Amino acid sequence: MPYQSPISPGRSWYEDTAGPRPEYPVLDGDRQCDVVIVGGGFTGLSAAAHLAKAGTNVVLIDAYRFGDGASGRNGGQLGTGQRAWAEEMEAELGFSRAKALFDLAEEAKSHLFDFAAANKIEIDYMPGQLSVAHKRRYVDDYKAHAEIMATRFGYPHISFMDADETAERLGSTRYFGGTRDTGTGHIHPLKLVIGTAKVAATAGAHLFERTPSTGVTSSGGKVKVTTPKGTISAEKCLIAVNAYGGKLEPVSAAHIMPIGSFIGATVPLGAQSKVLPGGESVDDSRFVVRYLRKSKDGRLLFGGREVYAVNDPKDIHIHIRRQIAELYPALKDVEITHGWGGYVGITLPRKPFVREVMPKVISVGGYSGHGVTLSNFFGKLYAEAVAGNRDRLKLIEDLKIPAFPGGRRFRAPLLFLALNWFALRDRI
Repeated sequence: MPYQSPISPGRSWYEDTAGPRPEYPVLDGDRQCDVVIVGGGFTGLSAAAHLAKAGTNVVLIDAYRFGDGASGRNGGQLGTGQRAWAEEMEAELGFSRAKALFDLAEEAKSHLFDFAAANKIEIDYMPGQLSVAHKRRYVDDYKAHAEIMATRFGYPHISFMDADETAERLGSTRYFGGTRDTGTGHIHPLKLVIGTAKVAATAGAHLFERTPSTGVTSSGGKVKVTTPKGTISAEKCLIAVNAYGGKLEPVSAAHIMPIGSFIGATVPLGAQSKVLPGGESVDDSRFVVRYLRKSKDGRLLFGGREVYAVNDPKDIHIHIRRQIAELYPALKDVEITHGWGGYVGITLPRKPFVREVMPKVISVGGYSGHGVTLSNFFGKLYAEAVAGNRDRLKLIEDLKIPAFPGGRRFRAPLLFLALNWFALRDRI
């Protein structure tokens, strides 16, 4: 039987195309180390790789298999800058800080490419990103954004597209304009997870799967992470569970909320298909974003559900096909070979969350749909902080991230209502 993630519905196309997926042992017995990492996604594995290469004794545990969460099941798109547009960040934080945060994110993008190349990780990179307006009144904002990025933030790779160019590049007339970004693209995320784990293990990191943390404590200058079959004692701890933290640690749980994200993959569309002829990835202007791209073998990977409480993979197929048909009526009966879901961690202001949640314990997450680029680099920044340089990580730590309202009991129902309200507003 093919492996089925116990925490994410459906089997992803990534799982069937990633190649060999090595298994790592279960932790059995007590351990001592310099740094213990909880979470085997992009952030944790990247931190483990960089720490181990620097000679740090590091132990990483994950409750399931590496890539079972968002890192191995996401849309694969590499965004430019932070989640919010740079000019929005400037309006809130001022130019200097907005520019520093933009530059940090662009360094994150370069780091991902460099890391993959240096370690010979084939990530199936394809260039290009289209961001498109689903309402006519948004078009002027996209046009201004392209100019601002070139003239104010020194990023010349974004160009404005009118309705005709948008239709030609998208293969659909459902959008009114947008931008094309030639300085970014999209990847096969599970291949990056697998490759990063191999780099970390080769460098000497001790990696354990199917090893849940049952508690994290910090006292007397030591951190202890308990598991069902042993306790890990360390000088420092990184919590990198993002949307899958549960009740592990209350501060992160109050600030990072899991929401469902679902993707369907079609059969290959063929060389004559007019869908995304340039091979770019796409995101749109909805608050509840729709995102899509074509794989190297010509499949349409379409993501962005408007219902947040469905786990049945068959239901995923139905809703994804409906949304595909809205953009591409000719594909209303297209065969969907894979439908899968997972959870992404969002924060209230859609900015990443980095905080020392107890002495010597730092939590990182809340990428809000922008984590493919940022999370890998934040693992590197954490390794820098362990080595004594916390300046760049502090750029993110200093962001003001309020807790979700409603407390543990009511915040999820409130978010459910809010997101479905925004989804309804997107359609009006």
